[in-house]
Amino acid sequence: MRDLAAAVLTFVLLTAPVAALAQPAGQAHRIGYLSSLSASGGRSQFEAFRQGLRDLGYVEGRTIAIEARWAEGNYERLPNLARELIGLNLELIVSAGGPPAARAVKSATTTIPVVFVSGSAVAAGIVSSIARPGGNVTGFEILAEELDTKRLELIKETLPRAARVAVLWNPGNLEAKLQRQPLEAAAQAQGIRLRFVEARLPGQIELAFTVMARERADVVLVSADPMLTSEYRRVVELAARTRLPAVYPFRSAAEAGGLMSYGTDLSAVYRSAATYVDKILSGAKPADLPVQQPTKFELVINMKTANALGLTIPPTVLLRADQVLE
Repeated sequence: MRDLAAAVLTFVLLTAPVAALAQPAGQAHRIGYLSSLSASGGRSQFEAFRQGLRDLGYVEGRTIAIEARWAEGNYERLPNLARELIGLNLELIVSAGGPPAARAVKSATTTIPVVFVSGSAVAAGIVSSIARPGGNVTGFEILAEELDTKRLELIKETLPRAARVAVLWNPGNLEAKLQRQPLEAAAQAQGIRLRFVEARLPGQIELAFTVMARERADVVLVSADPMLTSEYRRVVELAARTRLPAVYPFRSAAEAGGLMSYGTDLSAVYRSAATYVDKILSGAKPADLPVQQPTKFELVINMKTANALGLTIPPTVLLRADQVLE
């Protein structure tokens, strides 16, 4: 019997999740989650992250507890929310929704490990190097703003006669300013005239669409800004009301009725973020974990919206689509 009991105990120890063993019995890991987005706009990413934790054997309320805070697209709230999380004596903080959240957490602590999901990690000063992030911060890039020039190429291929492209952007986002120059250079090379129309807060989005419609934009390029991502349903609704074709950075907008989207598979990235959380809770140091960059990008086309706008999507574009929504 002793041999049998020893064998059973050995099996349990070898097969139990590493994270469960790392904590004393009955004590759950406590982590924070800070997002630039609204709770509704960032729900799918948050759920993907939680699913990633479940896949690794974590059980919320038993082996892990998550304190979530949402800035609702208002970046000025982020520093206070970051300090609030730090005051809870958490083991780790995940920053979501781009550089504003990552910078807020990094500025607030040099000791608590931080796992970010963001674009422009080096340019935004979140880490000094992709291969060697250093310090207490590491994470996952989504190449959000960097793909704007690719979306512009997609616009030109889909709507070759489009000469006036309105860019819906938030000049309060530092990364949007960094991307403006290369986007303007790409537009000039393709014979496209850009018109940057700003919306710094959710309440300014409707006015922006009024301006774009009045100026007879041929198409709208929606920038990968956390505030605009939070409000993607509102943006899609206004694009439909003003009958403006719009291209978005993430598939959630195309699924909600936007014409098309091209960008990183966010669900896959947020599920992967859970792996870094697991590694750090199990003893790894953020400085030793290189920043991961996406390998999968997806093109989603909403044919119902295209038909409603009287648009014909070229076969060459349709063939490249990862998903065509009928």
